[in-house]
Amino acid sequence: MIVLISPKDREEAKEAIEGGADIIDVKNPLEGSLGANFPWVIREIRDITPEDRLVSATVGDVPYKPGTVTLAALGAAVSGADYIKVGLYGTRSYREALDVMEKVVRAVKDIDESKLVVAAGYADAYRVGAVDPLVIPKVARDAGCDVAMLDTALKDGKRLFDHLSKELLAEFVEEVHTYGLKCALAGSIKKEDIPVLKEIGCDIVGVRGAVCTRGDRNSGRIKRELVEEFVKLCKEE
Repeated sequence: MIVLISPKDREEAKEAIEGGADIIDVKNPLEGSLGANFPWVIREIRDITPEDRLVSATVGDVPYKPGTVTLAALGAAVSGADYIKVGLYGTRSYREALDVMEKVVRAVKDIDESKLVVAAGYADAYRVGAVDPLVIPKVARDAGCDVAMLDTALKDGKRLFDHLSKELLAEFVEEVHTYGLKCALAGSIKKEDIPVLKEIGCDIVGVRGAVCTRGDRNSGRIKRELVEEFVKLCKEE
């Protein structure tokens, strides 16, 4: 599996890089599950990331405001992100989610077709009124995205597997793959979840808390040795 680690600043990014993360995912946990960071932070992290590693940037847990979201996505792209990740927090239906993602894809691909767009839903969407997570694969396919992702909206100790069963997640992954897309899963993932993620065919696993001191995504700091351990487990056959 590809390992995506989410630092919030240059120092954490360096720890993630040295620990062997495949994708350096710039976010700001203080602004939410997929909280957006600043353009200069994305640029700083892109500058220190080796060319053979990709940089991802979240544009936020976004509202249903396609124009606002599209400009944010474009900002992430021109700041150096290879993956542009959109958290469909404020979209309530397939139609609204598709409306946002179609416009994001157009804006991003217009400036660089090699950029990758991620449609991210929430396994606990029922708690925040967001779009059904099980329609995210169709949203990603129909909008022309490259990756369909699930995370959790509320970081309160509940995890991905608390909201969706292994069987439902396996169906999610399979559907994403039938559309020729990659599947990413996150949501307070822990080391013990890695075997199940491998079993169901997850392409990309995203973590922050699992590689932070004290396991705390907000007040903890990403550490190289924790990243190394997590990456090793993900790469084992």
